[in-house]
Amino acid sequence: MEFNFEIIGIWLLVLMTLSILSYLYGDNPFYKAAEHIFVGVSAGYIFALTWWDQVWPNLFGRLFPNYVDAGFEFSIIYIIPLILGIFMLLRLIPSLSWLARISIGYIVGMAAGLKIYVFINSNILMQIQHSAIDFSKSGWEIFNHILILIGVISGLVYFFFSKEHKGPVGVISKIGIYFLMIKFGASFGFAVMGRISLLIGRFEDLINYSAKEYVNTNGDIITINYATPVIIAFMIIYLAIWSLKQKDNTEKL
Repeated sequence: MEFNFEIIGIWLLVLMTLSILSYLYGDNPFYKAAEHIFVGVSAGYIFALTWWDQVWPNLFGRLFPNYVDAGFEFSIIYIIPLILGIFMLLRLIPSLSWLARISIGYIVGMAAGLKIYVFINSNILMQIQHSAIDFSKSGWEIFNHILILIGVISGLVYFFFSKEHKGPVGVISKIGIYFLMIKFGASFGFAVMGRISLLIGRFEDLINYSAKEYVNTNGDIITINYATPVIIAFMIIYLAIWSLKQKDNTEKL
C-alpha cells in the first residue's frame, strides 16, 4: 500500500489547527498535545538548523577542514568557542556547572559590546536625524517633520519626572500622552491585523479541506474524505466523554 504523505499532512494540519482552537472550549488533552508537539518540533527544528547551518560549517569547518568541507582554512582561534560551548553543556553536571558562568559572561559582554553601537545609531542618532526639520522639502513634508519633532519632545517630557507636570510642562506631557496612545493603538491594531490574517488563512484551509476531494497547487485531485468535518466530529465526541469523566472525578473528590 502506497502512502500519500500529502493526505497525511492535510489531516495533521487540520488536527493541529483544531486542537489549538479547542482552547476556546478550555484546557483539554487536544490543546495540551498540540502545544507540546509545537514546542518540541520548534526546538528540534531550531537546533538542527543552528547545528548544520552555523556550528558545523563555521566551527568544525575551521577546526577540521580536512573532514568538514565548508570552504574554510584551519584556524586554531576557533578552539575558544568550542571550549566555551563545552562549558555551557557542563551546566548539566552540578559539580562543574560553575564553568558555564564563563561562557554566559562572555556571551553577555560580547553582545553588549556589539549591540551598543547599533542601539546608539538606530535609537538615538537616527532618531535625532529624523526629528530634524528639513526646510528644503515641500510643505506637507515640513509639516510631517514638525509633527514628528513635537511628538518626540512631548513624549520625552512625559517621561521626565524630575519636575512636577504642572503648567507648560504639564501641557507638553499631556500632548505626549496623546502621541503615545496613538502609537500604542496603531501598534496594537497592526498586531491584531496580522493575527487576523493568519486566522483567516487557517479558516480558508479548514474550508478547503472540508470536501471529499481537494485540488492541490499542481492541479492534482486528492481524495481527503472530508478531513475537517470528520476531525471536528471526533473531537466533539471525545471532549464530551472527557468532560463527563472530569465531572465524575470532581464529584467523587
